[in-house]
Amino acid sequence: MSGPLVIATQMTESFNAGLRKKVDATVIPAPEACPWAVADEADIMLVRPTSAWTTHRDIARPATWPGRLKWVNSGTTGIDFYPSWLLDAPIVTCGRGVASASIADYVMAAIYLHAKDLEAVRVHEPQLWKTQPLGQLTGNTVGIIGFGTIGTAVARRALAAGMRVTAVRRRRLPGTVDGVDMLDRIENVIASADHLVLALPATDATRLAVDADMLAHARPHAHLINVGRGAVLDHDALVAALDAGHLGFATLDVTEPEPLPEGHALWTHPRVRLTPHVSANHADAHTVLLEKVVANIARFSRGQTLIDIVDKSAGY
Repeated sequence: MSGPLVIATQMTESFNAGLRKKVDATVIPAPEACPWAVADEADIMLVRPTSAWTTHRDIARPATWPGRLKWVNSGTTGIDFYPSWLLDAPIVTCGRGVASASIADYVMAAIYLHAKDLEAVRVHEPQLWKTQPLGQLTGNTVGIIGFGTIGTAVARRALAAGMRVTAVRRRRLPGTVDGVDMLDRIENVIASADHLVLALPATDATRLAVDADMLAHARPHAHLINVGRGAVLDHDALVAALDAGHLGFATLDVTEPEPLPEGHALWTHPRVRLTPHVSANHADAHTVLLEKVVANIARFSRGQTLIDIVDKSAGY
């Protein structure tokens, strides 16, 4: 590249300080209220799904977008938080894989907690001392809908725990995890699963992909875990399936919207564990993302193909 590289960033001050130490570039902050306003001042923009983006998903594309920008990088895997015109930038990349291990750990924790709820059998006095059967993981099936980096990380952990894994994804890719049974249809994965993991991105094609018709294929004892996006799951259909005994339990880290409206049935449903979109949170996320961005900036400076480019036609 010719001329100094300018990076506009929405990331935290500590992230930006680390970036300045690792790259030969001018790093400038993007305005919190309208980060897109610096499109004419930078070659690269680092964005994250702040309220400036999420509350403006429906506004028309600004006249200055994408301006001088040659590349936009989202710190998250999903790009559904942003207005569609974000993809008008020449190249858009994402944080694919940054939190996959953490999310997979959350999934396995949910599975273990559901199968072996030690708190439920905890005793405080001699009168409570009695044997009780616990569930098991070995021989159970984990069904994964959306077999990307998160699904792959879940599969490796589940296989190591002696579980069978079935999965489905929109595009068959080479190098899938050994031992995973790749199925052709979502309903076949649902029908196979004792623990059903939703790891789908939110796109027009996946919205409400798991609806009443799909849930009708579930085993009555099945445990549904959603760590993808809330928009892929029909919440009304979920509540109906739980109430009718057609589904056993649900662990939800994502909903649509977030948070759910006050009084929504999922807040207090006895067969639902709801967490506030925390599965991706881990202490090393900052470092992992920084190293990923720095490596991609080096590739960009050398004119090489970037990693984790968003497929604009697919929306992820």
